[in-house]
Amino acid sequence: MAPHGRPARTASVLTHGSPDRASRALRLLLRVAREEGVELWFDAEETEKHGVEPSEGVLVGRPWRSDADLCVVLGGDGTILRGLRRHLWTGVPVYAINLGEIGFLATVEPEEQEEGLRRAFAGNFEVLGLPALEVTLEDGRRYSAINDVSVNRRTGDRVASLRYRIAGEDVGHVRCDGLVLATPAGSTGYNLANGGPVLAWGVEGYAVSFIAPHTLSARVLVVAPDDELALDNDSTSPVEISVDGRPRGHLDPDTALRVHYRRDAGLLAQTAGTSFYRRLREKFGKLAG
Repeated sequence: MAPHGRPARTASVLTHGSPDRASRALRLLLRVAREEGVELWFDAEETEKHGVEPSEGVLVGRPWRSDADLCVVLGGDGTILRGLRRHLWTGVPVYAINLGEIGFLATVEPEEQEEGLRRAFAGNFEVLGLPALEVTLEDGRRYSAINDVSVNRRTGDRVASLRYRIAGEDVGHVRCDGLVLATPAGSTGYNLANGGPVLAWGVEGYAVSFIAPHTLSARVLVVAPDDELALDNDSTSPVEISVDGRPRGHLDPDTALRVHYRRDAGLLAQTAGTSFYRRLREKFGKLAG
């Protein structure tokens, strides 16, 4: 991670899908931003969600802009992912206050919000460059995933038959319910629940894990960052594609998708001295307890 060091004068705001869950945190954000002289930007959706009124230093009801100095997220991992996707390749850090169940990507916890926001507006934080997986389909569709890409058989269809090639070499042909391709940031989500490996932040490459494979030979794999993965649907039915948990259509029989690893697609703000391994213990320890 690298120090940021640049004070923020403008910040876009993105909040949890439940307005009640974010209302208290939003009031605190408005106060701290006013005291620190930071202009807050609310798009039309956020303005309507919270009934935000325009005032000095508060711009409302405008189209989303990705050129603020900072993006402040009040929410859980799903909301943080939305912030990261909106700022892919922009160089805008996403600074998140955890209002979710786990908040693995969050910068600070709710009890640290005021101090954390003052540090954020002063530029007193580090930034972690997060990679993305770029997915390209034969029909020209292209998507970027910060967390993961999953391919699943449709409900009611027979088991999927998937063939995959890496760096031009045939690697495997698996009958399964689907597979998950996960970045290091996404490796603690669907991939982990699916039996895939946890990749520490900073590791380059992406994980491949299979959903209910119908063979003993299917094994999880970590792909090198510069190697393309091509996935062919050898099934008789289409399979569903999801990107960061969002449905993105189908992959038809006898067609393929291609996946590339893209470095430093998004910037995630982190408190100085943050340890991935401590975060792993604390976040998932909560669930175990």
